[in-house]
Order: sequence, then structure tokens, then C-alpha cells
Amino acid sequence: MQKDIKIPEVENVFLAAICEWSDDFMENVWHVYLVNDSDFDLDGVMVVSKAFGTVNGEMKKTSLLRHAFTVVPSVSVVKIEMIEKSVLELNNEFMVTYFIGSTLYDKKFIFKANFANDKSLFEEVPILFKEGFVVR
Repeated sequence: MQKDIKIPEVENVFLAAICEWSDDFMENVWHVYLVNDSDFDLDGVMVVSKAFGTVNGEMKKTSLLRHAFTVVPSVSVVKIEMIEKSVLELNNEFMVTYFIGSTLYDKKFIFKANFANDKSLFEEVPILFKEGFVVR
């Protein structure tokens, strides 16, 4: 029976972290965006995020954050959340689930600990045309 189950591959949907100026905090902060670079609308999008890792030999983790979007149109971007400075030293995990038609897709995206320190991994984010860190 398991061989009959088809798990669709997520294509052209990814996450990007971009460092941007915040008037609220009066400094640059990291925001995570869901990028839909596909030809299809994403329906019933749910994103669950958390951070975890070891800092100074001590295991740390954050609470879960949940976000929902009714529709993410094709070739568009939605801001998910801000990554707080102290959480950048942890692995930041985002579980993204959505429908295209009646097919359910889901994928786990992880921004590795201290990703913001490695500028060589940055690239131009499609649709936003800003430099950032992309996780596919």
C-alpha cells in the first residue's frame, strides 16, 4: 500500500531571509518570506516555525509560531515573520504546507545556525530582487 502513495515534490516554492531596515526597532532585522515562483496559486498555506540548537553547551529551543495564509498568488511573495537577533545563532525551521488544487504539498526548510554571518551564500531573491539567503 505504501508504494501507492505519491508524495509530490515541492518545486518553485521556497523561503528567503532578507536583512531590512526596521523603523520599529531602528536597526536592520531579518525577515523570512515565502516565495511562490510557480505558475499556481497556493491555497490554505500554513507555516509552523521554531528555532533550536546548542548555545554554550546548553540546548535551547523556542516555542512554535503558526501562520496561515488563505491564498498566496502565483509569482508572489508574503512576509512570514521576523527572526529576532538572539535566535540567529540557532537553527530556524519552517514547515510549510499548502494545496495546489486538491493535492497537498509540504516541506521543511531550515536556516542553519549563524547563516547570516556567511555573506558568500547570499543571492538575489527572485521576485523581490533583493540580496538574501534562500533555502530551497
